Amino acid sequence: MSSGDGQQSHALTKPSFSEVQASALVESVFGLKVSKIQPLPSYDDQNFHVCIARTKVTADGPNECVLKISNTESSKTPDLIEVQSHIIMFLRAAGFPTASVCRTKGDNITSLVSVDSGSEVKSYLVRLLTYLPGRPIAEIPIGPQLLYEIGRLAAKLDKTLEKFHHPKLSSLHRENFIWNLKSVPLLEKYLYALGQNRNREIVEQVIQLFKDEVMTNLGHFRECINHGDLNDHNILIESNESAFGDAVYQVSGILDFDDMSYGYYVFEVAITIMYMMIESKTPIQVGGHVLAGFESVVPLTPVERGALFLLVCSRFCQSLVLAAYSCQLYPENEEYLMITAKTGWKHLQQMFDMGRKAVEEIWFETAKSYESGISM
Repeated sequence: MSSGDGQQSHALTKPSFSEVQASALVESVFGLKVSKIQPLPSYDDQNFHVCIARTKVTADGPNECVLKISNTESSKTPDLIEVQSHIIMFLRAAGFPTASVCRTKGDNITSLVSVDSGSEVKSYLVRLLTYLPGRPIAEIPIGPQLLYEIGRLAAKLDKTLEKFHHPKLSSLHRENFIWNLKSVPLLEKYLYALGQNRNREIVEQVIQLFKDEVMTNLGHFRECINHGDLNDHNILIESNESAFGDAVYQVSGILDFDDMSYGYYVFEVAITIMYMMIESKTPIQVGGHVLAGFESVVPLTPVERGALFLLVCSRFCQSLVLAAYSCQLYPENEEYLMITAKTGWKHLQQMFDMGRKAVEEIWFETAKSYESGISM
């Protein structure tokens, strides 16, 4: 769900390749013949689901891929996209269900494509990843055990990345990247998109609390690389049947590493909790199960735990404010952009009405119940 770093204008950055043009890109850049192609939803990049035609040359290659065309702003940061691609490969080698990265005909992992629109030449970075099987967890009711596993997955991912090294790793220090939780104060520039109402009042309160309570404590949080967008459309699952005939779900894919940046362990768990709340019928209960899974790998410190409620509220604010702003720029993409808003405002208001103490009590008691082997 990313856009570029800093506060550039987003209005003309999203690619608008047709299916014919996208097919031609796959063939000219990656040397693969396309048998079928269709667009996939995306925030401000462009993605296509590509089926590859089998030939003698490509007999051993992938059958299905995702063509990712970065917006013009993101395309100006090739080092960052290179690091993200190497992280995807590193995690796959470590046993995580991430995609494989397809090489170009020149044996690179990205290619910069220039398009002359008549008035100007625009450049887009393109990548091709293997298509991962499974359904987004947004499509199924998520029970406590799956929430626990997703929390555990988030912690293991960040923990594993402690071992990742790359000469361009510093590109993940993304100053003023709007989707990093540290950038919550930057939302003030976009509040006009909300109009004047209670939603805006809540966001303004959250931003002020963030400045007072989170920004002053950043030095006490443990740093790490964050995926930063483990939402319910970026985690895929497949179901198997248990011995008792029940559906047992397991994660089959982790998508969208475009929001990766340096952050903190507590940021990752807060972001994950927030997104797992979106489709839940009992959203307040979600946090404890995700937290328990996360803490089975990376236990939070008291200071980190103390910031969790406000960080979850802050991620709601980021998602909701930026969606409202983006809808003004891309009204044709409103259905995708407003996924979080369908329930997000209601959940944020509920958290605010209950208050930090009441919500924390539910989360921490639920997490504690896992220690005794009795999950709530």
